[in-house]
Amino acid sequence: MRKTMTLVAVSLALLLAVGASIVQADPPSKDREHKEAGMKTETLAIATFAGGCFWCVESDFSHVPGVAQVTSGYAGGAEPNPTYSQVSEGLTGHRESVQLHYDPAKVSYRQLLEWFWRHHDPTDVGGQFCDRGKQYRPAIFVHNAEQRREAEESKQRLIDSKVLAKPVLTPIIDYTTFYPAEDYHQRYFEKNPLRYKFYRYNCGRDQTLRGIWGTEADKPFSAYTAAAVAPGAWVKPSREQLKARLTPMQFKVTQENGTEPPFTNEYDANKREGIYVDILSGEPLFSSKDKFDSGTGWPSFTRPLEPGNIVEREDSSLFSTRTEVRSRLGDNHLGHVFPDGPKPTGLRYCMNSAALRFIPKQDLAKDGYGAYLKLFAK
Repeated sequence: MRKTMTLVAVSLALLLAVGASIVQADPPSKDREHKEAGMKTETLAIATFAGGCFWCVESDFSHVPGVAQVTSGYAGGAEPNPTYSQVSEGLTGHRESVQLHYDPAKVSYRQLLEWFWRHHDPTDVGGQFCDRGKQYRPAIFVHNAEQRREAEESKQRLIDSKVLAKPVLTPIIDYTTFYPAEDYHQRYFEKNPLRYKFYRYNCGRDQTLRGIWGTEADKPFSAYTAAAVAPGAWVKPSREQLKARLTPMQFKVTQENGTEPPFTNEYDANKREGIYVDILSGEPLFSSKDKFDSGTGWPSFTRPLEPGNIVEREDSSLFSTRTEVRSRLGDNHLGHVFPDGPKPTGLRYCMNSAALRFIPKQDLAKDGYGAYLKLFAK
């Protein structure tokens, strides 16, 4: 990575001349804004990723809403307190990495994973872009069993999507230690913007990403937060507040993993066009485009509208193993998914009407879900 920097002194004039053509991949950081907002560290979660040059990965994550702090450093090696020169020479086994402190009420780990996939080359484990060597290998370092489960599910979804022409190789590794890099590496993209942009452009990072991901590479983070709920705008009420707000059936279903009666519920026979959202958080979950009559008496869908808003967990509560479906932000029980649905997915997301709120097509824009109008364009 730094070999390229030896050209900077003789190339700044060139940079200024072509500055308008350099990819503007790094909007202003929100890091300081989060700190000034007084986010308490005890409410934050930690995630660690390696995606090649940590200057670039730090920049890519620093403006994500809900990420309070991004630190460049070294992870995955055995040598304690490694220096940059040791890591850059490949002597320690560490990878250039970043560690995030983020607010899970504002951004989910699954959303961070989706962002990470599209900001590195998952098919290259010999380095990243122009930086070659084991110190630049990509990795997802998982801090606990839940992160491992989500990372593995996310990786499998990517594999199943067949979006990439080559195999997905980025490994998922148990986290051990992380050592912050030297101060001059922190927020390099802000301290040295011209040199940073020159490096990033010459390394071909954004050009290569567009070649790998196509239009996916240029999607804003909002495309991965498809909750139509402003980050931080919703906090789950207390149990007492929920009892006062929900009907007894809604409370039983969403908070006590209950099941409503079949056929007599609100949305089983609903045939109107629109989307279904979490009754509490408002995060989009399913579309009428994917709804079908399963004959079971509950609203059924072949797929989620926004997979990132769905959590699937093993449920062994009724003498058999099923897959429970919960909402990501709301953490509410929705129903179960079964492998007996129609094509094209072969899945049946069998939901409880009591856990959902239906937004008809004509109300999508008024209720803040205008982005989904395109689903129903003729």
